[in-house]
Amino acid sequence: MTSPDVTVITAVYNTGRYLTECLNSLVGQSIGLDRLEIVAVDDGSTDGSGAVLDRFAKKYPDTIKVIHQANSGGPAAPSNRGLEAATGRFVFFIGSDDHLGKDALRRMVACADEQDSDIVIGKMVGTNGRYAHQALFKKSDPDIDLFDSALPFTMANIKLFRRELVEKQKLRFNEDLRVGSDMPFTLEACLNARKISVLADYTYYYAVKRQDASNITYRSSHMPRLESFKKIMAHAAGLVEAGPKRDFLFKRHFTWEIFKLVKEDFPALDPQTRSEVAAGIAELADAYLTDELRDELELIRRVRIVLAQYGAVDALIEAIESETESGPPPFHLEGERAFARYPGFRDPVLNIPDRAFEVTKDSVAKQLAANTELLSAEWEQNGDNLSLLVAVRLGLSGDTESAVIRLVQGAMPKSADRTGGRRLPVGHELPAPVGEFTQEATADGTGTVLRGRIPIEPRPASLGVRVFVDVAGWTYEIPVSGQDKPMPLARRWRSGTPYRVGARVNIKGRMVIVTGLLFPPQNKWWLRVRPLLVRVKRKVSR
Repeated sequence: MTSPDVTVITAVYNTGRYLTECLNSLVGQSIGLDRLEIVAVDDGSTDGSGAVLDRFAKKYPDTIKVIHQANSGGPAAPSNRGLEAATGRFVFFIGSDDHLGKDALRRMVACADEQDSDIVIGKMVGTNGRYAHQALFKKSDPDIDLFDSALPFTMANIKLFRRELVEKQKLRFNEDLRVGSDMPFTLEACLNARKISVLADYTYYYAVKRQDASNITYRSSHMPRLESFKKIMAHAAGLVEAGPKRDFLFKRHFTWEIFKLVKEDFPALDPQTRSEVAAGIAELADAYLTDELRDELELIRRVRIVLAQYGAVDALIEAIESETESGPPPFHLEGERAFARYPGFRDPVLNIPDRAFEVTKDSVAKQLAANTELLSAEWEQNGDNLSLLVAVRLGLSGDTESAVIRLVQGAMPKSADRTGGRRLPVGHELPAPVGEFTQEATADGTGTVLRGRIPIEPRPASLGVRVFVDVAGWTYEIPVSGQDKPMPLARRWRSGTPYRVGARVNIKGRMVIVTGLLFPPQNKWWLRVRPLLVRVKRKVSR
């Protein structure tokens, strides 16, 4: 009998609710049953999943092999049993709660044959709220580099592997790992592959988050996850020497798995577990968090990991709770450097380097917007001249002299909608101030009150009230929110040609100044229509 083109391996444990859809998506593949082998390993299911597998095997005896075994505690052992039974030229792993697009296997095998690829990665999407990193799938690419792509953020084993590569490298899953057992397997395969291809032209894989969140990754507690990732990172360190390439790989682990240990559920852990988690993170950070990698991490992730590294558990709890309740902390500016005033910043006892709190490659528009607050606004009229008197609290201390308030024509770009502000592109300088400004530090020293007297020009316009400020070498534009603040009453000014002005809050909660002629000149259309409307009104009133 000719070997099939592809063997699909699935480890099954209590996924009966999703298993039928998974299996139907496999037997319905356009590649055809004659080119397909399915090896399903029932890892001691107790919900009837084994019976579902047996029913499908009876219906498709030449395609589906079922192996029943006692529960092993994770997907590694059943995946290994599946590899031992596989006979296809390629192997593909699928979670038994997930499913494939109808044309997935045919397209991936065709790509592997055409490109002579050892690994083919098809576009994956998440369903039921499951997250799936998408950076790798921006475009198809026949030949990607592990160290020059988003592949480290997509290291699950749900890929097409040439079985010759798997057997030549003797690749198997580490059965001691309860979480992440596919990562060492995938990493070794990628390091030894002649070519890795990405297909982004079709939805190949649907990753499902179970409604009971019973996926093993979701239900594992802090310490088992931490112990697993100690082993995973040690394994990777044995394959990739210290330097930029290892940093590139480990950015994923610190960004994702390690950071997840110090998220909003960390303060609720018992004190001993909190200390053990912090100590475990410190062990990993001491071993692998180089200065270069630390600076690459997003600010919130870097600060929490470094607080754990320095054993500052109380400061870490305070940082998590304050950010959850009140949003990101204010910033302290020193020349072109900016630091987030998280708990632990310049604490003489902890003695954590300033660099841990410094804004490096981050765009902090969201944090600046969250800490920008309208304090007051009113009109000031002096003869025919009208000005807006406005006071805004900025979450900035230190060298804040660059901050100005401007009235800007037009809406904020769409790129700013998600954050409430934006970092201006390279080459955009801070706009020259229009009006008079004063600054004073807030009583607690963590912010600055910026007061402005801004002249209103006599011309029809809709003007957004925005703060411009230089932070860490970049210019930011932040809209001023008028939500829950009284707006000044509309005013009329200029005796020769009267204008009116009003302040309002738009649908995004941002303060807008609207000016216009009080008595706009009537155009010819209105002069023709107005008499007709008057006659209609008179007729109706009779």
